[in-house]
Amino acid sequence: MKKIKIYSLVALLFAGFTFVSCDDSTDELTGGAELGGELLVKKELIGYVVGNGLTTSYENELTVFQGNEKVLTVDVYKTFTTKDASGHDITSNKVLLKTLTTAASAQHEVMAIGVTYNELISGLSIGGISLPASDAALNIGDYWSLTYVSHLNNGQVHQSSKVTKIAVGTRFAGVYKVIQGEYWRINTPRPDVAWVGQIVTIESVTSTAYKQLDYVGPFYAKGLNSHYFTIDASDVVRTPVMYNGVAQVLQTFPAINCEETPALMTNACSYAGPQNTVVRDNVTGKDRIYRSYGYFNPTGSREIYEVLEKIVE
Repeated sequence: MKKIKIYSLVALLFAGFTFVSCDDSTDELTGGAELGGELLVKKELIGYVVGNGLTTSYENELTVFQGNEKVLTVDVYKTFTTKDASGHDITSNKVLLKTLTTAASAQHEVMAIGVTYNELISGLSIGGISLPASDAALNIGDYWSLTYVSHLNNGQVHQSSKVTKIAVGTRFAGVYKVIQGEYWRINTPRPDVAWVGQIVTIESVTSTAYKQLDYVGPFYAKGLNSHYFTIDASDVVRTPVMYNGVAQVLQTFPAINCEETPALMTNACSYAGPQNTVVRDNVTGKDRIYRSYGYFNPTGSREIYEVLEKIVE
């Protein structure tokens, strides 16, 4: 599967329920409407987070409203879609993921459905090749599609027109607030340059690469100040001088960092705080990204120490 670069805003989940009834538009298998047996699908989009664990469960809910006709079971089917070398969608075989059994006697019933990576890949293949055992091999923008088929007590079978898309993204994409910022201009601290509270958007590029939009520390330039950084499997953050073979330019000047140009980063890289790492918050989701980076213009270094905290709705 080809690595592709598309923005993942898929780590975001749709709230609220979508109404799905067994009418002519959803009754693709029988062609006739029934009284009762209505389904609500809570989430039509779920963000799958690469590196978040192969047994992490991604949750959804189906709500059944029973009438004269009763839903006895709901079959949940899965497919997987990626891109081929030409950038065209290719989709796997279709496999039964699981079957949910209703109480049937209850007029209103909520059925939880959780699914892990290991469950999502089981039995699926593309071109005869099974899906990878590790999610690190996935591409940003790949996705699973879950479809729902209801079996009624009168023998009728209904397929919902609604589909849940589980889209591949990364944990650290999203919207962040600056909670700390330190700036040095030619080795001189500048506490008068403040940007705490600034809102920053970070997009997924690959499973380990990110793009910070428009901002270099406190300095804003639409598009021009967008730049790349990486987070590896050990949660080490790097802002490379070169990204994908192209020199990174911040504020129209060459990027500098702690690893490749340490002599130009003597202040930010020795600052008394976590350095070039992430701190995961598995309780509230308010992950923090710590970065030391900057740029060099003919008069000297501009160094930045920045702490970003993810905004969780």
